[in-house]
Amino acid sequence: MRLGLALPTFGPDATPEGVLRVCRTAEEMGYDSLWTGDRVLAPRVPSAPYPSRDGAMPRVYENHMDPLVALTFAASHTSRVRLGTSTLNGLWQPPIMLARSLTTLDVLSQGRLTVGFGLGWMPDEYTAVSVPWKGRGARLDETLDVLEGYWAEDVFAHEGPLFTIPETVVGLKPRQRPKPPVLLAAFTPAGLRRIGRRLDGWLPVAMPLAHLMGMWDTVVKEAVEADRDPSALHIALRVNPELTDTRTGPEEMPGAGTLDQYIDYARAAAEAGVHELFVDFGQTHTTLAERVDLAGRFLEGVRAG
Repeated sequence: MRLGLALPTFGPDATPEGVLRVCRTAEEMGYDSLWTGDRVLAPRVPSAPYPSRDGAMPRVYENHMDPLVALTFAASHTSRVRLGTSTLNGLWQPPIMLARSLTTLDVLSQGRLTVGFGLGWMPDEYTAVSVPWKGRGARLDETLDVLEGYWAEDVFAHEGPLFTIPETVVGLKPRQRPKPPVLLAAFTPAGLRRIGRRLDGWLPVAMPLAHLMGMWDTVVKEAVEADRDPSALHIALRVNPELTDTRTGPEEMPGAGTLDQYIDYARAAAEAGVHELFVDFGQTHTTLAERVDLAGRFLEGVRAG
């Protein structure tokens, strides 16, 4: 199982020095990937509860970097680790602009990009970028149509319900051919169906592993029914540790626990068939130095197993 680490693109460590230290240290330690998330707003009172145990939005989101710019910066200071978005809210910009940005990043990183899409959880952000909250699934499907055409065709045009793109020559192509892998964070039956039938993998968040793999079975079933090879699909599991000083009960994990418990969870995920797991120590109250120390101890503990 590959192991990844979230970059400090939220909160007090979202600085050039913070991103530089984490990306270089992660590559030196032996991590396989680096990941960023996406926010455009941090309302004092969000219109919808955050998808967590207490429903409260992490206040670190009040300070947020652009995910693709941050990954481009990280790409210029690393040479090996893959660079992923977990998640990029790809519906917040026109798909032709998104295609250009993603292609540029894949070229500049020499083919290290993993595109992880999500649809977000807060309608306020859609209001801020003048994109309707309703119809997100259809907008995602047409966005994927545009990306796939842009990456595949030398002369490209698109005419759809939402977007019209006049015929254009597309000279810039991704370094990864035919395209960078595209994953989706989704948990509804429609979302899992979309992953199995047209995407390259799934971006779940940590949950009890029996439940996780049961949902993955749905993805695999959909891939088989669509005459796709399910073995080509990829799970990249996000873990947001809430670290405690003492061990928690099994009913609380993986929501909260000690570092050793999260190490055990990662080992069990590997045995269950998870292909990649990445951890975000920025979701807990730590200094940058503590974050780097935790990353080292976590990697050493999982690899030792």
